[in-house]
Amino acid sequence: MDVDPAPLMAEVGLDPAIFEDPENCVGFADAGRLLALCAERTDCPHFGVLLGRNLGLDVLGAVGELAGSSPDLGSALRNIILYLHLHDRGAIPFLSASNDCAMLSYVVYQPDIPGTAVIYDLTMAISCNILRTLAGPNWKATQVRLCRPPPADTEPYREFFQAPVHFRTEHSELVFATSWLDFPLGGANALVHQRIIGVIEALEARGAGNLATQIRRMLHRLLIGGACQADTCLGQIASMFGIHQRTMNRRLRAQGTTFKILIDEARYDVARRLLRETRMPVVEVAASLDYADSAAFNRAFRRWSGMTPTAWRDEHPPL
Repeated sequence: MDVDPAPLMAEVGLDPAIFEDPENCVGFADAGRLLALCAERTDCPHFGVLLGRNLGLDVLGAVGELAGSSPDLGSALRNIILYLHLHDRGAIPFLSASNDCAMLSYVVYQPDIPGTAVIYDLTMAISCNILRTLAGPNWKATQVRLCRPPPADTEPYREFFQAPVHFRTEHSELVFATSWLDFPLGGANALVHQRIIGVIEALEARGAGNLATQIRRMLHRLLIGGACQADTCLGQIASMFGIHQRTMNRRLRAQGTTFKILIDEARYDVARRLLRETRMPVVEVAASLDYADSAAFNRAFRRWSGMTPTAWRDEHPPL
């Protein structure tokens, strides 16, 4: 079904002109509402894949240029992961490798974002196009995992990804052979690479956010990656930012918060995402957040939300 996008953007409160420059940022919740609205009004559950099949490296602006000038595919993906926050403040990408499989994953960590199923479809389609552009037509995914319920018709997914597609997985990710990470890129150029880093550093200086915002992003990245409590303690986080613990505490108090508030917020956000978007048992959610046992996690979650994790999950089905 053909639908004029302009009225939908107006309904969400977005100016179409914002999409003319890839360096412009759209609020994550606004983007989710727009995508959900598009999927609903077009009566197309696979709208994200349909939209993503026409998008690729160019949507990342300078970050995409940096990736294209990297020496190899692994470096290109790590550069995208390092700087994606310039475009995307509501989710975290990460790259991992296990035996012969590499996994490029994407996790929405902000809770209660509308349209998460469409967001996951879109980002995995764009990621697939990026890998095909960087590595060439011989690159193939061995699996595609989507952290969303299966739609009634899965054929559009298999047709686009050209790989087995699994739904309701813990993370949304592309799985491919680890050997591809060493694939040399045809556009590798050290001089161009260095110039673009300067451009990106200038963008970061304008939009990185205050210390509390940067710590929130760091904590979400660590928690989603399975970090233990020693990796997310005040001393360790302060050392990552190159400042003393007392200095960090003082700056956070000046910004109206504390480290304890930030780590509790991050654990609560990630816990809600896992409870809502996955089928992980509560005991596994507790373990992933490094709680000693599910009882300790239950107490913390009840303090945050006023109810048990199980009761919260029953009241909040996947978006």
